[in-house]
Amino acid sequence: MKAVQVRQWGGYDATVVEDVERPQPAAGEVLVRVRATSVNPLDWSIREGYLQEYVSLPYRLGSDVAGDIEAIGEGVEGLQVGTAVYGMKGLRGGGYAEYTTMLPSELAPKPASLNYKESAAVPHAALTAWQALFDIAQIQAGQKVLIHAAAGGVGHYAVQFAKLKGAYVIGTGSAKNEEFVRGLGADEFIDYPNIPFESVVKDADVVFDTVGYDTTVRSLQALKSGGTLVCIVTPPPPEVAAQYDINVKFYGAHPDSAQLSEIGKLIDEGKVKPSISQILPIDQVPEALQISQSRHVRGKLVLSLEE
Repeated sequence: MKAVQVRQWGGYDATVVEDVERPQPAAGEVLVRVRATSVNPLDWSIREGYLQEYVSLPYRLGSDVAGDIEAIGEGVEGLQVGTAVYGMKGLRGGGYAEYTTMLPSELAPKPASLNYKESAAVPHAALTAWQALFDIAQIQAGQKVLIHAAAGGVGHYAVQFAKLKGAYVIGTGSAKNEEFVRGLGADEFIDYPNIPFESVVKDADVVFDTVGYDTTVRSLQALKSGGTLVCIVTPPPPEVAAQYDINVKFYGAHPDSAQLSEIGKLIDEGKVKPSISQILPIDQVPEALQISQSRHVRGKLVLSLEE
């Protein structure tokens, strides 16, 4: 089968598309015929070597999966061959391949209203937003929530989820994305290249930071006393955070079948919608990772494994 692997840490040329042996499901696993996957910052971060303490070479890229169950390993119950599914593999990787093995806890039925490419744009980004807002920040109706990079892969789900909860949502982004972000439900929009968000927002209950670095530090100024900053890229320096009366949470998403099923229901009910900026064939993974690394993608980049 065809699969995308990293054999050395590095940049554009560090990923290779190879013919490798098709995996077989072990006990407790299922084999999925992958129809589409998508690009997450996790993918190029691994390629660059930023997560060497968690993964080793050779490494098969890809967290997101949308496809069909091809085979079922011993001991797996409640799943059937031929079922259309979508899921998140996280650091286990392997989604950038024609076939991959998955645990039942990593997948859920594919949303009926989406095709495979649309479904592939959901799992990792949507679960990151869902868990950050609901499990970590525990946002409530009426709270003021500031979401950075609100037009991005994670951000555009976060805006929709926060609005469904009844929060007052402020999104940051470039001016060209204002109409898009407001269309997702944002109550306010801040053109971050031209307006310092911390000069506009001083009393947020929650800041969801998907950008990191300087944005993380500046976000401390946008929170009210007792507020919560959830970071998924970099945490603020402890000595800086200690100057503020806030809760700082640094978080990375994990697979969750039940949450994926709930997100799928919201999608099928028309309450949440994935946005795809571009669909590329799997052979163009280097180009796709380069586009993602520019950090200026609206919604998601999808990779197709279908002809």
